[in-house]
Amino acid sequence: MLTADCVVFGTRGGVRHSLLLVRRGGEPYKGMWALPGGFMEMDETLECCARRELREETGCSLSAPMEEVGSFSRVDRDPRGRTVTVAFMAEVGEMPVAGGDDAREARWFPLEGLPPLAFDHDEIVQRALQRLCRGTHVQAGAINN
Repeated sequence: MLTADCVVFGTRGGVRHSLLLVRRGGEPYKGMWALPGGFMEMDETLECCARRELREETGCSLSAPMEEVGSFSRVDRDPRGRTVTVAFMAEVGEMPVAGGDDAREARWFPLEGLPPLAFDHDEIVQRALQRLCRGTHVQAGAINN
């Protein structure tokens, strides 16, 4: 199974200070916080999947290209079975979000106070933060509601 996940950092005044997360509405990890994301459909690219899942789960659409963070393929990363994900990231201005599709809730969290995350999403967030700290990222643009 192939999935795409979105690491969306909120910025204010040029300072990165928050991360967009969704509360899972179904198993596995029902009720836990996670990155927006989900399964790729047969007629879409990974980036299109990431954009669709972000829109469905938070109500937001990106207006610019997303940057690929990397692939995550640990054998036990998803209890439903063998799943590989490719994560994408963006830095955007914070805005209102709302849970949709299989996400019960969507919310911005301060980077200093993230809740426990489902799957291996903490590892994905850490890799994205490392990339940002190295300065090897591209500003992704704004989110449009």
